[in-house]
Amino acid sequence: MFYTMLASPVGELLLAGDEDALHTIGFPSGRGAVVPDAGWEPNPAPFADTTRQLEDYFAGKRRTFDLPLAPTGTPFQREVLAALQQIPYGETRSYGELAKAVGRPRASRAVGAANGRNPLPIVIPCHSAIGSDGSLTGFGGGLATKRFLLGLERRHAGAALL
Repeated sequence: MFYTMLASPVGELLLAGDEDALHTIGFPSGRGAVVPDAGWEPNPAPFADTTRQLEDYFAGKRRTFDLPLAPTGTPFQREVLAALQQIPYGETRSYGELAKAVGRPRASRAVGAANGRNPLPIVIPCHSAIGSDGSLTGFGGGLATKRFLLGLERRHAGAALL
């Protein structure tokens, strides 16, 4: 497993993966904090495209990501991650709406738990999941980061891309 660090407006992000796919994006603090495992090798080369796409995202020039991803999780967790990827840029969905989208309308808490285990935040937009009353709920990078990401997307949602 390789890793590199990426300076971003929400702090230094850890990117980890192999030659084939991105496995992890870790925040510098909070529940989503990730530190390199002892066996990981520092190497920025496998992350050149990821770095470029994330930099474009933070600059408001990118709304979707085109990266090979290898998220881990149970089949249900991967279903939730797939549903998150269907949320349009700059929009939000409640955990209840996501539960309906995966065919389990009574499983909003389980959807919330799966959302919280997203190993690829930002790229798989778990920040776009909100409470049924519109409130911002927990986020691995902290609520300030969630507010930042949602605000960034809302500011750029109507703007033309370069």
